[in-house]
Amino acid sequence: MVIAIALIVIVIASVAFHFLSPWWLTSAASNWSQIDNQLTLTLIITGAFFIVINLLIAFCVIKFRYKPGRKSAYQPENKKLEAWLIGLTTVGIVGLLAPGLAVYGEYVSVPDDAKLVEVVGEQWKWSFRFPGEDEQLGKSSTQWVSSKNPLGIDPNDPASQDDKIILSPELHLPIFSPYKVLLRSKDVLHNFNVPQFRAKMDLVPGTVPYIWFTPTKRGSYEILCAELCGVGHFNMRGRVIVEDDAQFGSWLATQPTFAQTQDPTRQTQTNPIELGKTLSEVNGCIGCHSLNGNPGVGPTWLGLYGKTEIMSDDARVVVDEAYLRTSILNPKAEIVKGYPAIMPVYQFDDQEVDAIIAYIKSVSK
Repeated sequence: MVIAIALIVIVIASVAFHFLSPWWLTSAASNWSQIDNQLTLTLIITGAFFIVINLLIAFCVIKFRYKPGRKSAYQPENKKLEAWLIGLTTVGIVGLLAPGLAVYGEYVSVPDDAKLVEVVGEQWKWSFRFPGEDEQLGKSSTQWVSSKNPLGIDPNDPASQDDKIILSPELHLPIFSPYKVLLRSKDVLHNFNVPQFRAKMDLVPGTVPYIWFTPTKRGSYEILCAELCGVGHFNMRGRVIVEDDAQFGSWLATQPTFAQTQDPTRQTQTNPIELGKTLSEVNGCIGCHSLNGNPGVGPTWLGLYGKTEIMSDDARVVVDEAYLRTSILNPKAEIVKGYPAIMPVYQFDDQEVDAIIAYIKSVSK
């Protein structure tokens, strides 16, 4: 009896929690409201099976509980019961799968008028690329990746030259415009996920999968990596800003083209602190080193310059320009105690190293 009562209580509590819980989905901000409908249908079907099965078990425990003199009868098969079980299970599975397949068919069928945007993921940051006036994205490959060309865009492809490059983790999109999102990873498996858009997809190294959606609500929405991609996974975040066409056009016009990012005179004329900030964002430095004092994969940059750090061998080192230069170019030479030796080796030139040090000094105050 105790087991039967416990099962009944579990069913009642589960149903009550579902309807009374304050936690639920945020409102959808894209065209994929069908995803919510599928979730609701899944909850109804699985919930109905959960209730029926547990109440049936409770009923059997009560009805067929032990009584003196009662004997069990051996019944090797029951055609009627088997037919009911097979029929109900088939209906449940069809109800779960068939509508989902229909929605997935729409999910991978991109409208003809959809515009293009590329999302590039790497440990642990997001970058983006829009086609220029030719409405074509240039070719890309890992062979062209460098500190000056972090997205690995083909410098010899004419279609690449007017591509708009966004190296900060903030993506702007116009409202009510369908977008086909090309997904590219530079290193490991990532997952592009904007919860309010109800759209997500893995970034698989060596392939270019895609999703599409139409933003339907103005606002700022967080981009998450929904695939464990390393120790800095938790900090791989960005934002999507959905705005009017005019605001989006103004923002896009301020973004540099690929040709501009490759112009050496442009970089020389850039303020060192601004260049250091850009390099830190482009190369994922701020994904590991926070700017506000919060703990991260590496030491925070807030208050770092001039601080005395304890190394893994218990030696004390003052964080000055010489130490920072060594740490940037040879990150495994001196490891701060309590932090893993996971920082990759970067191929920065002297001007870029000076710029990053200038930026670290500026945010250390």
